[in-house]
Amino acid sequence: MGIWILLIVIGIISMIVQTRFKNKFKKYSEMPLTSGLSGAEIAQKMLHDNNIYDVNIVSVEGQLTDHYNPGDRTVNLSPEVYHGRSVAAAAVAAHECGHAVQHATAYSWLQFRSSMVPIVNFSSKIVSFTLMIGVMLAIFSKSFLLLQIGVAALAVTTVFSFITLPVEFDASKRALAWLDRANVTHSQEEHDGAKDALKWAAMTYVIAALSALVTLLYYASILLGRRD
Repeated sequence: MGIWILLIVIGIISMIVQTRFKNKFKKYSEMPLTSGLSGAEIAQKMLHDNNIYDVNIVSVEGQLTDHYNPGDRTVNLSPEVYHGRSVAAAAVAAHECGHAVQHATAYSWLQFRSSMVPIVNFSSKIVSFTLMIGVMLAIFSKSFLLLQIGVAALAVTTVFSFITLPVEFDASKRALAWLDRANVTHSQEEHDGAKDALKWAAMTYVIAALSALVTLLYYASILLGRRD
């Protein structure tokens, strides 16, 4: 019962954080950047300032689809960020380039996270099936093997979500420092806006990690309870 309450509470908090983040992004998307630079221009400038010339900046469809792909070395920006000349666009573009800088400087947490990707991809594909069927088998036939596999797969994805946190926080830290150093954010208001936008973006990762942990505890309790 306690875990169910935690799941409900975290679900509610997750909705609140997601809504808050979208509202913040909308607010700072309407705040013009004094420098007048677009997200794509900011990304290119940050990469070049860090002596990175082998990363391409690409526009990808969708909203809030921005990400850095270490596999093909691309900074992928949504149209609103790629073409945008706002505080939000500057913050997001610089954040994604922060990941590129992490990659170029062999940032340890990013390397660790990247090394986990193959097993996480596999775990993500089997986790829903193994947990659903595993619970039924545990209840009706007292067979726990599939549920054990499901819990192990869920544990892998949970660890991955927590390893993501220092990677995301560090990318934001690098982004904010560079925006000030490069004089892209000209005023305290612009700096505070960029910082606020990135803070709420980071909160979505924190809530996702906590949600994964509580879900893992829930299924682990089922496994241990049934075996007892």
